[in-house]
Amino acid sequence: MKCLDRRTVVLPLAVAATLVFGAPQAGAQGFFESLFGGGVRHSRQPAGEFPPAPKPRKNTAARTSTSGGGAARISSPSYYTYKADSLARVDFSSLIGGEPVTTGATVQKAAFDPSTADVAFREALSGLNGYDLLAERDIGKALLAYYSANPEFIWVSGSSANERAREAVRVLSEAASHGLVPADYAVQIPAAGNPAEDAGARLQELIRFEMALSARVLRYVHDARSGRIDPNRISGYYDFPAKPLDMVSVLDTLAHTPAPQAYLESWHPQNAEYKALRAELEALEATTENEIVVDPKLMLKPGQTSPELPKLLALIARDLDDEMGGEYGETLVRLASSETYVPELVPVIEAAQKKAGEKGDGVVGPRTVAALAGTSKADRLDKVQYAMEQLRWLPSDLGSPRVFINQPAFTASYIDGGEEKLKMRAVIGKITNQTSFFYDEIEQVDYNPYWGVPQSIIVNEMLPRLRRDPGYLDRAGYQVTDSRGKRIPSSSVNWGAYGSKVPYAIRQEPSEANALGELKILFPNKHAIYMHDTPQKAFFQRDMRALSHGCVRLQDPRGMAAAVMNKPVDYIAKKIKAGHSVDKVTRKIPVYVSYFTAWPDMSGKVEYFNDVYDRDARLKQALEATEQTRAPSA
Repeated sequence: MKCLDRRTVVLPLAVAATLVFGAPQAGAQGFFESLFGGGVRHSRQPAGEFPPAPKPRKNTAARTSTSGGGAARISSPSYYTYKADSLARVDFSSLIGGEPVTTGATVQKAAFDPSTADVAFREALSGLNGYDLLAERDIGKALLAYYSANPEFIWVSGSSANERAREAVRVLSEAASHGLVPADYAVQIPAAGNPAEDAGARLQELIRFEMALSARVLRYVHDARSGRIDPNRISGYYDFPAKPLDMVSVLDTLAHTPAPQAYLESWHPQNAEYKALRAELEALEATTENEIVVDPKLMLKPGQTSPELPKLLALIARDLDDEMGGEYGETLVRLASSETYVPELVPVIEAAQKKAGEKGDGVVGPRTVAALAGTSKADRLDKVQYAMEQLRWLPSDLGSPRVFINQPAFTASYIDGGEEKLKMRAVIGKITNQTSFFYDEIEQVDYNPYWGVPQSIIVNEMLPRLRRDPGYLDRAGYQVTDSRGKRIPSSSVNWGAYGSKVPYAIRQEPSEANALGELKILFPNKHAIYMHDTPQKAFFQRDMRALSHGCVRLQDPRGMAAAVMNKPVDYIAKKIKAGHSVDKVTRKIPVYVSYFTAWPDMSGKVEYFNDVYDRDARLKQALEATEQTRAPSA
């Protein structure tokens, strides 16, 4: 759902009433102005001026057009059941000569003159008759285009696979080290030739190996560069540009490079974050850490019994330092298998809680389990592999300077020259108003901004009130303009005539109560998401900060504005004091509105976060669908 019509965010009326201000009190005008803002200064209305949205009345139809009605709403983007690229049988008839094969799904043919082919290659071409090589359609087209223009082997020398082929197959077989699935790229190298072997059969084996390896190498390069899936097919919340790949050029380079391994490896992201994730993957694979899985919902008080207690004690024992070991080591050894939370174990649990930064009350609950057990090894492996996949959706060079927002971490950072110059807490969209995953470029900073109310908030939250009280926007400091940009009184509009499409623009004037606070930082995008200040500072004290309409609220907006403008904070303060104005950002500063449940800090240590929007499950489904489509049985 749009945060603001390219500009802002506020809480829905009903939710805000409960979370922020409690139940509506007399003088609800003040409540509504606090929620949506009330202009610079406006007189309060009598008690009861802002009642709950009215129920539809019997005579509503008289004031409603065919597009109107109280039930009309603008919905948020949805999630889809992912469908992987289908595979097609490559039609080699244009290379072989003769009539094209017509059975099954086929890829486009390419013109080819067999008389120009290398002798060995030309003799082997007939071995493609009846060969069912399944490949993505763009890969099939690339095979035909390349070998039509370059009719010779890349991977075969004489009567066997060459060293280039062996090196490429080694790279493909090690795909798991990059979080990929080796089976997606598996190719069997033909055994050494036997002098007694039929020459025709050997040529058939070699030409089929040639085509299979080229097809799987192209798949590998595509996946290394762009990822195994198309994220835009997961949901409308994902928005990434395509990464065009000249596959014919890839094959041409592989045919001539003396270092195929280095060339294939170069297609993976080359940034420090990817290298840290890959190192974490390797470390996780090599360790047994966190194989002990404790029920995350465990509740245990002294005197109670649970089969989960020995697991928790094992985790504490595993992480003992010298101080705790000297004081509690003997107790842990003696009571390691105890399922009863006996008094002797209470100080052990209390010490472990304090060491983990928790309240040492001796009561075991989900927070204690999370602090002591952390994330299981299996879960960490998944999150790291998901993160490596997602990094491929971004540019290999993330840019410097840049702004990086990680939604599951609820943080926003300004990074320059490999150093995190600024890091702050952030508020992101609620579960029902999720923040999208995309990247863009920062363009400007608006001081004392207007709030342009998005259609979603007009329709879903304001329109029910406007049908009952058409003039409240005039009193609350909002401006209404028609399709020609002419300002008109809110009271003059027949709001009951409209449903999901309202042909008027509404914006809130700059003020202390403005939902955007002192400033907003814009990177115009179709999701109407940007960074901004907020009057609701208390939200930053919460651990779970998915609370907005989709935009990103910053704990230190002045600091971020100063960073992107390359100015001191005092400059930002003066601009705010001077009133409404706009600064254009003259430097290229990419901003990543990202979603990573595993992400390295600047030292390379990978941190793990809760999947607030349950997007990892969506990604898992997409990856599994792709793996199933690519399976040999498919």
